[in-house]
Amino acid sequence: MMGIKQEVLAAELGEDWNQKRISLLEQKEEIEPEILHKVSNILKIPVEALQHFQEEAAVQIISNTFTDFKDNASGINYRCDLHFNPIDKVVELYERLLASEREKNELLKKKT
Repeated sequence: MMGIKQEVLAAELGEDWNQKRISLLEQKEEIEPEILHKVSNILKIPVEALQHFQEEAAVQIISNTFTDFKDNASGINYRCDLHFNPIDKVVELYERLLASEREKNELLKKKT
């Protein structure tokens, strides 16, 4: 949902992690607190957001936010008990992705 690939998350978690292990982690009903805290730090979202995640509510928030610009305030807190603004997180994610792409471009320029 945040556009981060399993391989990237695995690399951030450490050398013991790989894409398959992240896939298995995503399927678990309960995740160990230590791993949950590491993932929340990497994703830069509160642990509570992961603990109380509801896919339907998240999709509704994104849908309302990006399709109804006249009144997007109603979509921001739809069924969301957490104390963070999802728009800020989306903007932060895009800024990180943009920075990553710029780094890739610089590396490609240096190679040629």
